Amino acid sequence: MKKLSELKIGESGTIHSFENDDIFLKLMEMGCIPGEEITVEQVAPLGDPISISVAGYQLSLRMNEADTIFISQNKH
Repeated sequence: MKKLSELKIGESGTIHSFENDDIFLKLMEMGCIPGEEITVEQVAPLGDPISISVAGYQLSLRMNEADTIFISQNKH
C-alpha cells in the first residue's frame, strides 16, 4: 500500500482508502472513490500540485491532499 503522493509520473494504481475523513467527501465528489483507477500525469516544477487522471478526466490535487489517498499500486 502506498500513498498517491509517492507515485511518479506515469505510475498508476487503484484507490484503496483515505487517511483523513475531513477531505474524504471532497475527494469522493471529484471522482476519487475506492476501486477507481488513478494515474499520475504531471507534476508541477516545484512538486505541487500534481495532475492525475481519474474517472475519465484530469484533476489537480495538492500534495497534502494526495498524501491522504492510499492506493494499491499496479504492476507494470
